Amino acid sequence: MLYYLYEFWKSAQESGAEWAETFRFMNLFQYITFRALFACVMAFVMSLVIGPRLIAVLKALKAGQPIRGAELLRGLHETHGAKAGTPTMGGVMIIGTVLVAVLFCGRIMNPFLVVTMFSMVSLGLLGFLDDYMKVVKKNADGVNAKTKLAWQLVVGAIVALFLFTKSETSVYHLLDQEMSIGDICFPLFKKPLVSLGVLIIPFFIILSIGSSNAVNLTDGLDGLAIGVTVIVSLAYSVIAYLSHHEWLATEYLSIPHNKLLGEVVIFLMALVGAGFGFLWFNCHPAKVFMGDTGSLAIGGALGSVAICTKQELLLVIIGGVFVMEAVSVILQVGSFKLRGKRIFRMAPIHHHFELGGWHENQVIIRFWVLSIFLALLGLGLIKVL
Repeated sequence: MLYYLYEFWKSAQESGAEWAETFRFMNLFQYITFRALFACVMAFVMSLVIGPRLIAVLKALKAGQPIRGAELLRGLHETHGAKAGTPTMGGVMIIGTVLVAVLFCGRIMNPFLVVTMFSMVSLGLLGFLDDYMKVVKKNADGVNAKTKLAWQLVVGAIVALFLFTKSETSVYHLLDQEMSIGDICFPLFKKPLVSLGVLIIPFFIILSIGSSNAVNLTDGLDGLAIGVTVIVSLAYSVIAYLSHHEWLATEYLSIPHNKLLGEVVIFLMALVGAGFGFLWFNCHPAKVFMGDTGSLAIGGALGSVAICTKQELLLVIIGGVFVMEAVSVILQVGSFKLRGKRIFRMAPIHHHFELGGWHENQVIIRFWVLSIFLALLGLGLIKVL
């Protein structure tokens, strides 16, 4: 809305309207930096206002987080058992505040903005249904695994096909040449590593599913997932801004450029503001959990952002904590099925460190520190060559 107000003001100024000079400050609404900052503050403030009311509603609905039994939690039951009954489904606050902030500050018809918001809302709806069935309807299984995977696959396919077939999103510039969205890049190389063509579609689908599930697996300690989300979002907001700026992207940094990527910055900064606002209530001891509603939505959104910026491989580094959590589960399950032995004390890996004697807050803060380091490393790689 802000950008369209700018266009209205600009048109009035050019036609000589007297009121336009009085409202000259509306010139600020054209700038991505201003609108991104406004979206961040707006989402944060809304979260602080909505948070207590949402928590009260969730408590009234008895939407308390179920905690695994002592036989599954083993040495962690004493500490994690106390969290039983803490309201979950708090992800609706993250999705809601991001959506409002983006609608207010962004150019809502921007295709990259449309696809990231679609990914967040559609996967958030899946998570909401899963949470609702578990905590309100008391169905321990929630949405069954096959249905959940099919839903994620359909969302990933829609995102991939939209980006691949739409002319505005399928063509980028790298240095002085055009490149396709089907090309895979990495900042250390000034040319695409490989061109997948139409095979990029299944790659995007796998990335979307993997990203949403990785954030979901990370969401096991107070503030852990949302803290890492804020860090990754900040890093990718820098990348999106640089990729939007033609001179910086094509002549200075040699990264894929698309002029429409600037609006992705607004989405990411809205997510940062909403993340900080949610962390206000989710820090230890948490008053609310995001549940699958938030974790699946955030993971899908970050995956789509990595695709839009053409920095899919960089997500492995910048989102390294999410990757580490997901890989630990894969290795644990694979090892137990093949060898009958566990690699870690417990998976995801944050529980491994808890069982090793780290206090929950130590695990959270150290994982945040690791995430900051990985984000800086990923950003540093952009200008190595």
